[in-house]
Amino acid sequence: MSQSIELAEYESTIVRLAPDQARRVASAGKGIFDLQLAESPGDYSITAQNMVGTLVVDDFRVLIRPKIRPENLFLLLEVGLASDAWRREAFEYATSSDLLPSIVAFYARILETTLARGVLRSYRHEEDRLITLRGRIDMTAQFRQAGIQLPVACRFDEYTPDIAENRYVKAAARLALRVPRVAAEDRRRLLQQVVALEDVADHSVKADEYDQISVTRLNAHYQPALRLARLLLENLTLVDQRGDHSASSFLVDMNKLFEDFVTQRLRRELRGRLEVLSQFGTHLAEGRQVPIRPDLVFRKRGREVLVSDIKYKLTGDAQARTSDYYQLLAYTTALDLSEGLLIYCLAGGGRPEGMVTVRHAGKRLHTYAIDLTGPSNAVEAAIADLASRIEGRARVAA
Repeated sequence: MSQSIELAEYESTIVRLAPDQARRVASAGKGIFDLQLAESPGDYSITAQNMVGTLVVDDFRVLIRPKIRPENLFLLLEVGLASDAWRREAFEYATSSDLLPSIVAFYARILETTLARGVLRSYRHEEDRLITLRGRIDMTAQFRQAGIQLPVACRFDEYTPDIAENRYVKAAARLALRVPRVAAEDRRRLLQQVVALEDVADHSVKADEYDQISVTRLNAHYQPALRLARLLLENLTLVDQRGDHSASSFLVDMNKLFEDFVTQRLRRELRGRLEVLSQFGTHLAEGRQVPIRPDLVFRKRGREVLVSDIKYKLTGDAQARTSDYYQLLAYTTALDLSEGLLIYCLAGGGRPEGMVTVRHAGKRLHTYAIDLTGPSNAVEAAIADLASRIEGRARVAA
């Protein structure tokens, strides 16, 4: 008999599992949730961590929901579309609790819209031996061949849809077609787009290949589909059934999602005013000892003016953690800055302190909380307000 449980981030509940099943669930859920023996025999306490989504092990399914508003989860995905673009999928997720079918539906619709403008084509350099001359003769390759000089070694540019962008979105579409419980309409959409990309080779694609695709005027309209494709390729794991055992998962790291969202939005808001550097590598100690990597460093005219760290979760009483202040103090000291900023996702129960001043050092450590429980336009306004505050602090520091 199948069993399904639903949890919010960091929430705990009691489940009943057979010992063998518990071992498989604990192994598949490592880093996703914590499974511990409870007081009663056969009972286990399961506690969600910072991952949200779905994990299925045999006939046991765990749904982990974020504490934020569903539509804001889609906002954090940062696909580069207006918030009304994902309203339908956000509603479906709010009512079904299962994130994966909603993401697949969103991807199917966005890919359909993208390819409706025409499949992207580009010139790709080719080198081949041909019966008739095409392009230019590859003289080096041609004279390497002894005897009759046919076929001819040619170099030419092929105008083709078989390019990185199309390979990437097609690979994600094929992966999405393997997902169970996808609506028939969305499956039909995906199949139609795979057919539209029939001249694109089926290559094995890794999620990080997205970083190698340069954004240009010609492929800018592909960016939302490419970002969603990356989300699927990076977070979806489908393990084919072996015997009686199977496992699959689609899980998103909320810490990373929040950090990436804040970074990209601040970079966009402050473009032309401040340089925003992410994961800035420097050292705490003399002689390049004790490496540190602040989440964000802001520069003005080539000089560091403010450092920031991004934290998704507050403590239970909505206060910043002492360790977070320690970390930010180390960053401000290493960079010889008078101020630093902690950026949080607002939790229930209040906001953290707006600023603390470090005794005997005079360092001012600010906090700013972004509320993700309200409407998406309020989140956009909060980001704009945060950018304005950062620019103000940078102006004082400069």
